[in-house]
Amino acid sequence: MKIVILCGGQGTRLREETEYRPKPLVDVGGKPILWHIMKLFAQYRHRDFVLCLGYRGTMIKEYFLNYEAMNSDITINLGRLHQILYHGAHKEQDFRVTLADTGLNSMTGGRVKRVQQYIEDDTFMVTYGDGLADVNIAELLEFHKSHGKAATMTTVRPISRFGLAELDADGSVARFAEKPQLDSWVSAGYFVFNRRLFDLIPDDNCILEREPLERLAAEGQLKAYRHHGFFYAMDTYREYLYLNELWNQDKAPWRIWQ
Repeated sequence: MKIVILCGGQGTRLREETEYRPKPLVDVGGKPILWHIMKLFAQYRHRDFVLCLGYRGTMIKEYFLNYEAMNSDITINLGRLHQILYHGAHKEQDFRVTLADTGLNSMTGGRVKRVQQYIEDDTFMVTYGDGLADVNIAELLEFHKSHGKAATMTTVRPISRFGLAELDADGSVARFAEKPQLDSWVSAGYFVFNRRLFDLIPDDNCILEREPLERLAAEGQLKAYRHHGFFYAMDTYREYLYLNELWNQDKAPWRIWQ
């Protein structure tokens, strides 16, 4: 099954890190956040990736073109008998990565539409290149198969950015909760689609989360998979620091691989 990862946005709210590189290449624990996302899927034996490139996409191409050299010991024979020998074997030996230029200004739906030619199967997955989670991919796919609809969206209950106060009629604070988990559910990405999605995307300006998903929902063809575990999107520098802190303290819930 193909795993489509949206890697084309400019990451404007994380300018401290994205001024000179795309957000999927921002490091978490010394590895690009994109690498962490791919390792999660690989743990469930899904290793065929299509990356939708845009902003500074050539840097992502260079990262994978140089992956063998940067992740192995090497011996180089110089001169006319030029040869490079790679020693050992990193753990990403069977990854297959398609790097597709989907335009600098394309919206999320337009980027998915542009990689249609690389999707052969009826079912494929789509997620963002900046959100880390410990989603059980096997359970997610089983849920998708069980309901028989066109699409599944992974949802999580967000944590409030603010402490919430419950007030009495006279203004007294009856209860205070420091950044509680909210009752509502929001999209975390980690979508499962069938190929009908492509028919709902008219052009590059289409936002995946608007017309396509709204239409699928209106037709009763969109189901929500409730994820009760960890999910965290890296949108700001503060969130970048938090994810690195979790990794450096060996407390990263998304690290389910050895």
